[in-house]
Amino acid sequence: MSISTYAELQTAVANWLARDDLTSRIPEFITLAEAKFNRTLFHPRMETRTTLTVDTGAASPEFLTLPTDFQTMRSARLSGVTGKPRLSFMTQTQMDDFRYSTDNVTDQPVYFSIVGDQMELAPTPNENFDIQIVYRGNIPALESNSTNWLLTLAPDVYLYGTLLESAPFNRDDERLGVWGT
Repeated sequence: MSISTYAELQTAVANWLARDDLTSRIPEFITLAEAKFNRTLFHPRMETRTTLTVDTGAASPEFLTLPTDFQTMRSARLSGVTGKPRLSFMTQTQMDDFRYSTDNVTDQPVYFSIVGDQMELAPTPNENFDIQIVYRGNIPALESNSTNWLLTLAPDVYLYGTLLESAPFNRDDERLGVWGT
């Protein structure tokens, strides 16, 4: 049997578990497997490039909202500026020290920090800028997509990952070792 879609994965998991009473639980097992994949897998296809736009008309133009699938930043650079200068990362403590020592200077951003789901720029932008970021994003969830790149490349990873997540629910401790390997 081919496993290339969310529906086919659900059917395969039910077949491997030899249970027809878990239909409503299998999507939960898949979601749990995806959460683990997002924490443990590092694949080039998880990297995404996008552009964030600074709006100096906003109340706090130094804060930009990151994409919803954002995990970690790889690089950030000003894309509409000659030479496309790279922004340097600062910890939040360094950013706070910089802000206090420069007394709210506005200029072309040189530094960035990550605060929750936002990117903080310093100095505070003095004009609108486009910031091109490359970041590690989440694997697209199958719950809202019929397929994704990981299911296409490695259906076995999805199948065994999902079976592994089902084992505690089924109180099947001996299968944990088989599916986890």
